[in-house]
Amino acid sequence: MYQSTDKPLPLARPMRRVISTALASGFLLLSGCSMFSNKEEEHKAPKMASAETLYNYGIDALHSQRYALASGEFELLQQNYPYSGYTGNAELMEGYAYYLQGEYALSVQQLERYLLLHPTSPDAAYAYYLRALCYYEQIAEVQRDQQGTIEALNALEEVVTRFPQTSYARDAQLKIDLCRDHLAGKEMLVGRYYQEQHNYEAAMGRYQRVVQDFQTTNHVAEALERLVEVYLELGLVDEARRSASVLGYNYPDSQWYRYSYNILRNRHLLPDHSIAPKSQHKGGFFSRMWDSIF
Repeated sequence: MYQSTDKPLPLARPMRRVISTALASGFLLLSGCSMFSNKEEEHKAPKMASAETLYNYGIDALHSQRYALASGEFELLQQNYPYSGYTGNAELMEGYAYYLQGEYALSVQQLERYLLLHPTSPDAAYAYYLRALCYYEQIAEVQRDQQGTIEALNALEEVVTRFPQTSYARDAQLKIDLCRDHLAGKEMLVGRYYQEQHNYEAAMGRYQRVVQDFQTTNHVAEALERLVEVYLELGLVDEARRSASVLGYNYPDSQWYRYSYNILRNRHLLPDHSIAPKSQHKGGFFSRMWDSIF
């Protein structure tokens, strides 16, 4: 599981918190017993707590980290008061309670139900954001299948697209960058495996995808250097030089540039006027733009 250390951002507007005067906790408020008649005890029917009371019980349970109890209170409110002014908030907060329990599938289901019923709610931005977090928390390690990362990426991008000026969008953008870096890491892992197995064409495809589709990630420099190696194994000298040129232009001080330079030098494939990798150099032979690699 790809755990996030950040807690969800607060709601766009605070959920309405109504002060309850009830002192008891639980789902039901029981009425007292009536007087005995003809020596037989007569009981009144149990009285359901009000929507306000149930909502406050749920909020109190959240504050005390009793998340399962909170989701139960919000669910009970919805079942018994479907037209209450508290019902919409209860639907959203039930999704939040499931999220806090790590019940991400239930949370997504509840949040999607909320958004279906309240598409124009002022809290819709938070609902979309919380839904995206449910996917984000389930991102698997890079060695495993990354379908969950793709789902998280899509959900986070929806937050940015729908609510670009919100704090949710700003946080979602940071997580989008992490998702893309994660996907690029997966491509590199597979590419290195193919390269070790001498399946150079398959490795080349993985590295090229990192360079083309994940240019802002931390894996591009290595991908370019790996391309130099793979191209040389395939006898594609010009392509190897072009990859090295892009690497030198964009990452002149990186170890990957030094590796590629040394590989070409050792094979006597450097041009006559090539420049050794130094921090002060950003030109010379290794100074072409991104598009020159393909």
